[in-house]
Amino acid sequence: MHDILGGSSPTARPITGLLGNIYSGQVPFARPVGFVPPKGGVAIPNANGALPTVNINGIPLGTGLAGTRYAGGQANGQNQNNVNQIQTQLGPDGLGLGFGTITVIDDILTSTPDFGSQQLGKAQGVYVASSADGSTQMMSFTAMFEGGEFGDTLNFYGVYKIGSPMSYLSVTGGTGKFKHAIGSANVRGLIPSGQHVTDGAETLLRVTVHLKY
Repeated sequence: MHDILGGSSPTARPITGLLGNIYSGQVPFARPVGFVPPKGGVAIPNANGALPTVNINGIPLGTGLAGTRYAGGQANGQNQNNVNQIQTQLGPDGLGLGFGTITVIDDILTSTPDFGSQQLGKAQGVYVASSADGSTQMMSFTAMFEGGEFGDTLNFYGVYKIGSPMSYLSVTGGTGKFKHAIGSANVRGLIPSGQHVTDGAETLLRVTVHLKY
């Protein structure tokens, strides 16, 4: 499952919350500039006086399934343990900036981790930043498999723990040959092998499904 934020061909977009406002423009009639400020632009501190922290793709930490763990290139000269810790940016209410952000997805499902491998279908739904420290995303999506009119689908619901070796989702049903399906899915984050293929920030998930139908 390939989740891509930003770039020329994104598959996910934050639509609510402070980070959603960064993406779409923060004032009436503003021209959306995405996550990367224009050349010569001045970063505006948040309510706590801290400047926004972004990863190597210019996306604010706390956005998307990569969360706040990956600042990109900050390990050099620093304690690796400090780099791996969650670096939450707080809003005026004391909660993380990403808390409550809803992101809509239309992610590509492939047979192997390679972005250019055989496409199996699409995963459409939402994930919501459900913890104040940015460590979890509540996911609810439908996997629609290719063939005909995407008649075979599976519905997933659960919490994805960012940076965890394994997370678990419930299979809540399906259609087509998966009608009345029940089961669970193991979700593991992988390092994208084809990051050069997209100019956005890609999060790659391996989803292993255990079904009874």
